[in-house]
Amino acid sequence: MKTANPVPVTATVQPAVITGENIVAGYPDKVVWRGASFSLDRGELVAVIGPNGAGKTTLFRLLLGLQQPISGTIKIFNETPKRGNPRIGYVPQRHVIDSETTVECLELVHLAYCGFQWGFHLSAKVGRQAARVALQAVGAAELAPKSLNALSGGELQRIFLAEALVSDPDILLLDEPLSSLDIRRAQELVQLVDRVVRSRNVTALLVAHDINPILPYLDKVVYIANGKVATGTPKEVLTSEQLSDLYETHVEVMRDSRGNVAIIGIEDHHGDE
Repeated sequence: MKTANPVPVTATVQPAVITGENIVAGYPDKVVWRGASFSLDRGELVAVIGPNGAGKTTLFRLLLGLQQPISGTIKIFNETPKRGNPRIGYVPQRHVIDSETTVECLELVHLAYCGFQWGFHLSAKVGRQAARVALQAVGAAELAPKSLNALSGGELQRIFLAEALVSDPDILLLDEPLSSLDIRRAQELVQLVDRVVRSRNVTALLVAHDINPILPYLDKVVYIANGKVATGTPKEVLTSEQLSDLYETHVEVMRDSRGNVAIIGIEDHHGDE
């Protein structure tokens, strides 16, 4: 008796969350970077690094629909980026909190939820429950009744992350969230972001100046410098050969016994992004 051959199971390949093809980015009178092609998948933690003025914030502006490429295409879930996309949670570089601000953490996150749900009738109970879930996700449930002006830098970053998560986004954009934190707090925040990425299967792009605190957690790196963009795994991008090509000068990438990276032979160029 013949046994029927089993039907092969074909794995479902999920499309990339963010794609870019031959992008030229900048302004009518200034090209910031050109020739950028990349593909970022669901559930990846991605570092966006490079010297000041290289165009890291420009990339975020493109993804948020605040700016259009000069040429080339950029897609989010195969659609052109648009302003106010609820599938994107964004933590800006500067979140100004007045020293006399008495807004409670729960209320701030609740207001963010109401903003994402604008146009729909919502009960305060539903919104506050969503805010509590977001605070719980970042380990900040106990901060709910506290005023923003009473929080430390690390606590504030958790609240801002909860604010970005309250819409249950598919993509997180974090613009230099580690810049005002000491080493321990920065490490704690990176671990938290990593847990969020893995548990919620979101794609997170994190702008940073120092890659070492986040290096052990990264899936990919987007390195922007000298008007060009290199994308790949850390092992693919953070090499002497790749960065020498990017900067068009000899660059040495060295690693210590702990895996920390030192990039030697470049100067940080300061300017607006």
